[in-house]
Amino acid sequence: MKDAARAALDHTPATSDFPHGSSRGYFYIGAAAVFWGISASLGRAAFTGRLLPASSGIDRVGPVVLSQARTTFSFIAVLIGLLAVRGWRALCIPAVDLARIAMLGLAGVAASNYFYYLAIQRTNVATAIIVQYTAPVWVLVYMVARGIERPTLSKMISVILALMGIALVIGVLGHGKLQLDAIGVIAALVAAFSFAYYNIDGHSILIRYDRWIVLLYTTLAASCFWAVFNPPNRIAAAHFSPAVWLFLFVFAVTSVLVPFVFYFAGLQHLKPTNAIIASCLEPVFTILIAAIVLREVVRPLQAVGIVMVLSAILVVQRPTRAGAIPLDIGPVD
Repeated sequence: MKDAARAALDHTPATSDFPHGSSRGYFYIGAAAVFWGISASLGRAAFTGRLLPASSGIDRVGPVVLSQARTTFSFIAVLIGLLAVRGWRALCIPAVDLARIAMLGLAGVAASNYFYYLAIQRTNVATAIIVQYTAPVWVLVYMVARGIERPTLSKMISVILALMGIALVIGVLGHGKLQLDAIGVIAALVAAFSFAYYNIDGHSILIRYDRWIVLLYTTLAASCFWAVFNPPNRIAAAHFSPAVWLFLFVFAVTSVLVPFVFYFAGLQHLKPTNAIIASCLEPVFTILIAAIVLREVVRPLQAVGIVMVLSAILVVQRPTRAGAIPLDIGPVD
């Protein structure tokens, strides 16, 4: 695994390098999905006070602090890793590209992270993850509107499936007493739109730079934003205990560093299209882990909605027609 991580930091292979259908690649992607699922439950456990006692200061860890710690710790770790493997000269990029990646970090990573964890705090893990994961559907809508994609019958059906699935998940349809919080649902939708923006605008950037460079500068931009929005002196005034700081570091490792190493290792064995379809295991693992660890109930109608959304995602992310822009960006949860 260390060799795979180093290779992923050093180089991301071209699509033609992937042996299609490698079981090892699917294992790596599945492992990444498991860690993203664990991180979602960790965040929910922290918000609900089921992780540490209130005296530790865990009750003062909200979506802002969680997003800030996640991106800051991740930036530091990725920076150290890239400096050790490539050297600082390899990290220099033109100012124009740096500005574009910085915007991707603000409107893509920072916004997506914050609103996703706000949705988890206000609703539940299942609602947050399944609504956010409709991002590929919104990308399809944008691409059809721009004339990049052809509005085929199967893809239009996928949009309808996704919308109906969301309605079941958040309790608009049916009589299940699900945790429907208006702010939480809106936050999940904003997270989905932010994730969609990350996919659309990040495509041209990822043609020129590998994912680790993009991850480095997007987390840098997000970290700088949070440092201004929530200055270090405000964090110091919260008087977090060592246990809380350890939790924040572990959260950054489980939500970014470890899953991205697995995800990029998977990309060495799978084509990007296959990898991103395999990443649809993330909402499955996220909901299952939350149900087991946090005892969050997945009701029958909600389960039907989840299956409908996942089906829509699989249809949307099927290989596109020749000349269309592939959606080959990994998750940012």
